[in-house]
Amino acid sequence: MNVRVDIPSIKPLISDKLAKWLATPRPMLIDGKWTPAQSGKTFAVHDPATGEKISDGAEGDAADLALAVRAARRAFESGPWPSMTPSERGRIIHRLGDLVLEHADELATLEAIDNGKPKHVARAADVTLSADMFHYMSGWATKIEGKTISISGLAAPGIDFFSATRPEPIGVVGQIIPWNFPLLMAAWKLGPALATGCTIVLKVAEETPLSALRLGELVLEAGIPPGVVNIVPGFGETAGAALAAHPDVDKVAFTGSTEVGRLIVKASAGNLKKVSLELGGKSPNIVLADADLGLAIQGATAAVFFNHGQCCNAGSRLFVHRSIFNRVVEGVAAEAAKIKLGHGLDPTTEMGPLVSQVQYNRVTGLLASGHEQGAKAICGGSGAGGNGYFVPPTIFTNTNPSMRVVSEEIFGPVLVAAPFDEVDDALIAEANNSIYGLAAGVWSTNTAKAQAIAHRLRAGTVWVNCYHIFDAALPFGGYKQSGWGREMGQAVLSNYLETKAITTRLG
Repeated sequence: MNVRVDIPSIKPLISDKLAKWLATPRPMLIDGKWTPAQSGKTFAVHDPATGEKISDGAEGDAADLALAVRAARRAFESGPWPSMTPSERGRIIHRLGDLVLEHADELATLEAIDNGKPKHVARAADVTLSADMFHYMSGWATKIEGKTISISGLAAPGIDFFSATRPEPIGVVGQIIPWNFPLLMAAWKLGPALATGCTIVLKVAEETPLSALRLGELVLEAGIPPGVVNIVPGFGETAGAALAAHPDVDKVAFTGSTEVGRLIVKASAGNLKKVSLELGGKSPNIVLADADLGLAIQGATAAVFFNHGQCCNAGSRLFVHRSIFNRVVEGVAAEAAKIKLGHGLDPTTEMGPLVSQVQYNRVTGLLASGHEQGAKAICGGSGAGGNGYFVPPTIFTNTNPSMRVVSEEIFGPVLVAAPFDEVDDALIAEANNSIYGLAAGVWSTNTAKAQAIAHRLRAGTVWVNCYHIFDAALPFGGYKQSGWGREMGQAVLSNYLETKAITTRLG
């Protein structure tokens, strides 16, 4: 499939105010102040649709992380944040959500030029869900409660005791987020940590630092005290590793690849800090013979091609009953052919570029391996020509589990499709045949049958007759090598809390 995408400079498409903001090298936020890196280093931020430099960011390293951790520790131990009432903290967090909505157009524009995603998608999904996360978590600030526990007092017969638990913030939290949903991942991390009363050092991806840095300005505007939220852009090998290993960080929360997750665990071992991980996926999407084909085809298309396929939960392994296999694959291919590639600021764009040259090389390398190992490309199958890091939607058939395109997380718009004959143990085993267990989908008009399959899938999220449905109230995370712990919902609060048991002798 020969596709060429040529994108002109985006400078005429952004406001003068935003152009001026981008023209100023973006510093890091430490202790409530915007400061350059101590080394004086900066790195270039590029528009992945054009390769054009759009800004410069301060390059944080171990020295900057040490300052940020020190500020977070001071804010946690002696600043105003821990002494605020939960309702005061909740109001400030809610205000931050309001500010995200007030600046929705600007934040969506930054996502479009920094990450490459269509602006209209960023505004409808990333920005809206980010604001919702802050609004939802603001309510939890007043609802973090302990409980009383009746104990037998076996050590002291005849004496009464009063026992209660007290949840307390875990302390200084190091958070490391990826480049696929820069603003949303920042909100997923910051919201619950703030609601529980923690202080934070947020390391943002060097590919996409801009929206998080703009969010940092809104953090200050919302009234969050200095040192409570510190934001440091930088590279994983220097900034990320230093944050994970820092002895005065009480907990590290990481979202990214499983490979880097292992490094985070090793780096955290020094002081045995708590760790939560949201990692990779290779999610199965199962279409039964009785499925609503129109719904299933649309759903399977969105499951893998949304956000250019750069979703950890993408439905990248499609299993279809043999009786409808050709119709479903042809239907998804037809939908894929309609997807318009282009710049995120073009309102007609439906799929932008991959985030970087590195990611482009990885995805196209896996496409090449698919061809070499005998897979058949129904559509796509190679990178696009022109400027930018564009890869058209790709569907492979004639695959087997030994192929890299089937077993490895590609993190691009690539689907592998295979037929099955029966809903039996072999199908479930094949769907679960992955080191990952993040998400899955089931399509059937028989709700009981779909539920039975959903219960047997080893995945943290299973969607039935839908896909990519997220809500701040729903926990999200994975089985197996897809991670430790959960994001969002009430479940995420445990990532940032310690439980203290207090027992008092009565008389």
